[in-house]
Amino acid sequence: MWCCNRGQRGGCGRSFSIFLAEVLPRHTVTGPWLWRLLNRLLAGGSIKATVEALALPFALETLYHLLHRLRQRLTGVRSMLCRKQKPPASSQTDPLLQTAEHLRSLFPKSLCPAADFQLHFQRPLLE
Repeated sequence: MWCCNRGQRGGCGRSFSIFLAEVLPRHTVTGPWLWRLLNRLLAGGSIKATVEALALPFALETLYHLLHRLRQRLTGVRSMLCRKQKPPASSQTDPLLQTAEHLRSLFPKSLCPAADFQLHFQRPLLE
């Protein structure tokens, strides 16, 4: 949101940003797309097979880059999740997939735990 600069003034200084929970700030991939990808990976699919199966409108390299950025952010995400709930027992060895399971257990009725994470913690999942 921004205020009008009527009279060529700089505005009131009370402007603020509004982000929708489904939007990953500064990314073209949305929370629901990311969650679909993570769900397929949890089911045992490879990244390439998942992208082909979901017919995602992004290049494969885009999703590899996105997952790499998410992996870099896991420490902060997992700390916030652990403050709310102990991580569930997991058969996954990949920390990314363990985090996806933790998101799923913290928001069990959610259609998109990635969006609910952003809404609940008021922090972007990816920075």
